Amino acid sequence: MNQPSIRKNYIFRVLYELLILITPFITIPYVARVLGSDGAGITSYTASVMSFFTMFAALGTPQYGMREIARHRDSPQETSKLFWEIELLTIFTTLICLAVWLILCLVWKEYRPYLLALIPMLLSTMFDISWFFTAHEKVGYIVARNAVFKILGVILLLTLVKSEKDLTLSIFLSSFTTFLGSISMWSFLPKMLVRTDFRTLTFRRHFQETLIYFIPTIAYSVCTVLDKFLLGTIIRDHSVSGYYGHADKLIKLINSLVITSMFTVMEARISYLFKQDKTDEIRRRIRRAMDFSFLLGFGAVFGVAGIAPVFVPVFWGPGWEPVETLLYLMCPITLIVSISYCLGALYYNPSGNRAQSARYVIVDAAVDLVLNLLLIPRWGAYGAVVATLAAESITTWLYVRNCRGYLTAGDLLGCSWRRLLAGAAMCLLVMAIGRSPISGNILKLAVQVLSGTVFYAAALYLMNDAMLKEMLALAVSAAKKVCRLLIGKKN
Repeated sequence: MNQPSIRKNYIFRVLYELLILITPFITIPYVARVLGSDGAGITSYTASVMSFFTMFAALGTPQYGMREIARHRDSPQETSKLFWEIELLTIFTTLICLAVWLILCLVWKEYRPYLLALIPMLLSTMFDISWFFTAHEKVGYIVARNAVFKILGVILLLTLVKSEKDLTLSIFLSSFTTFLGSISMWSFLPKMLVRTDFRTLTFRRHFQETLIYFIPTIAYSVCTVLDKFLLGTIIRDHSVSGYYGHADKLIKLINSLVITSMFTVMEARISYLFKQDKTDEIRRRIRRAMDFSFLLGFGAVFGVAGIAPVFVPVFWGPGWEPVETLLYLMCPITLIVSISYCLGALYYNPSGNRAQSARYVIVDAAVDLVLNLLLIPRWGAYGAVVATLAAESITTWLYVRNCRGYLTAGDLLGCSWRRLLAGAAMCLLVMAIGRSPISGNILKLAVQVLSGTVFYAAALYLMNDAMLKEMLALAVSAAKKVCRLLIGKKN
């Protein structure tokens, strides 16, 4: 049986992540100027509340469902039965969460319009079946539809949101286009499912298994959402939440490109390999994935740190200066999280050790919660960043220490020291350019990005970075194929 191409899926995923990366470069500056830091803070705060509800609605089914479908994808009858069992369970849990959300809308009058605008976001959890296509490594299916609605959302935002009074509309447009993206994927289902006798469906074992995935999901949400929730609750200054939320959003965009793209498309394949007990191949793939992630990660971390003084006023505009310091503090999170995410997606989940990784994530959440409660009242957003850095570092150490040698400290050191040196030198160069007398911040930023990219790649090439040379060889090969196709068409 021919296996789907990981390289092809990764390209699809990267193209989509690039779209996700590009669209905020259009929407965030626009929203920052139109809605202001208060509007951004309200958006971040209400979205953090909704995150808890979507988490309970999903109940761990995306990760669990992906693993189960990937393990049985050679049997259409079995995958169809699994799909309906898991999806119907998600519908049931989402309806319960929707009922509670409507009650919250009634009692929380201050935020009622924004909470109502977020309802489509909760419904999108019910219809999100991207886990099914990910398990089959049909990444193109997910990318195609979501890309269309992502672009539609940008067009509607730029067309309809014109002032601070349109905050509710802005929240609704984001929520509604997400819902449309989820529901559109159902059009692909008929050719991937076979007829199933619904009388044979069972749900109990799935409910028990999803709880194993749900526990770390709760803990993970504490790590990723609770900081925004506590900032909005403790500080009660929407501007602070806005600064933190936007800085965090940029770092998460970088994480999506550096981390999520590679590991998401590989997880289904690794699950399949664990089923076949191909230990050596799994270990090799995990180490190569981490090597590639560090290649991009070090460049991104040092690059963002270098351009921050010029980038912040260009991107967000006047009044957003606090974001610069937040970016400096947040940058290392990308490298730390890439390690734990790699092992979580490519070892703990596919190997059936989700319960073990859940304990580490719970430790992460507990540390993060305690430190947030201690540091946010004193240092505000900066305290939230310090708490995240400390908690993620502890979790990453636990992941590496207990992964049975699939990824070692030696592996991490081997694929990081060259990137550390090249990245640090590149950062100094970019900062020097930022202080140069080049007129116009936009032109200066363009020179920084281009010079930094070329310098980082050249430095690694001279240091014989094997992964960089492999990527360059693939790029040259692809370019030659395109040229041959173009020449062939002309002839």
